[in-house]
Amino acid sequence: MRKRQTSLAGKVIVVTGASSGIGLITARRAASRGARVVLVSRDAPVIDQIAREIGKGGGHALAVRGDVSIEADVQAVVEAAVGRFGRIDVWVNNAGVAAYATLVDLPIDVHRRLFETNYWGLVYGSLAAVRHFRTRRGIGRLINIGSVNSDVAVPLLSAYSATKHAVKGFNNALRRELMVSDPQVTVTLIKPSGIATAFPQHARNFLKVEPRVVPPLYTPEIVANAILHAAAHGPREIIVGAVGPALSIPQALIPRLVDRLLAKVVPPLSKSANAITRTDNLDTPTGGAESHYPHAPGLPISPYTMAQKRPVLSAIVVAGAGAMALAWALARTRRS
Repeated sequence: MRKRQTSLAGKVIVVTGASSGIGLITARRAASRGARVVLVSRDAPVIDQIAREIGKGGGHALAVRGDVSIEADVQAVVEAAVGRFGRIDVWVNNAGVAAYATLVDLPIDVHRRLFETNYWGLVYGSLAAVRHFRTRRGIGRLINIGSVNSDVAVPLLSAYSATKHAVKGFNNALRRELMVSDPQVTVTLIKPSGIATAFPQHARNFLKVEPRVVPPLYTPEIVANAILHAAAHGPREIIVGAVGPALSIPQALIPRLVDRLLAKVVPPLSKSANAITRTDNLDTPTGGAESHYPHAPGLPISPYTMAQKRPVLSAIVVAGAGAMALAWALARTRRS
């Protein structure tokens, strides 16, 4: 445990989307482990306050206002970070936006906005990070936040799922290119399942009810810990929660059944009985530093995620899950 806590000491870590949720918790935890943190968000007052709090606690933080969908803003983050701390060791692309709607009902400009932030913002950040790492003998860690929705698309978060599919494709292609040109740059994809943050309140809502993330939910601290593990060790991929594999394996084996299941089950589970809020951050920041979902705490532990940090145990878990899914599919085939 001590080794994990001290391995980030002195590292310079850029975290986009640092004003709330996963990004906020990641930045605070990185600073508590001795990292020098660069907080990036459109919400300057919030990240300024967070940076001051980190400083008062003995840490080191720099707040940089920026919109990741604007390439010039991303480059300005690099210049500010280097100007203050001299270098960047780890870049975390976490900023994201969402919308709850069917694809037919979603306005094209909103659909496009999701791609501008979730995909192009990540592309700008990734390329800026790689260019900087090349000035440092090609050493650095790039961590991109995807989603289990990059493997299994779901109704009502359809456009968001599409952006995460694009993120996964870009991330994997970039990794394979850098394995040849810059082998000391690691590229990690973090794929969270449902996380207990204010994600539904921050999403643009076209439903007639308040949306929610389909349960089960996990605490954002689990994602933050996965990010910091990646910052220290550079694994290829970490999935937070077992929901993604539980769906992706059957999807490969029995796709039509999974289609019907998700089409029927996800829409009602995505709607809550809570009062409708109008605090989406699609066009402007919310002005608050919310870190958790106000209506449910989330599961505090994910054995599946813990197993991935231990490769041998992870292989056993994945093989067991695959065997169970295959046995279930074969049993269903015999019954039919």
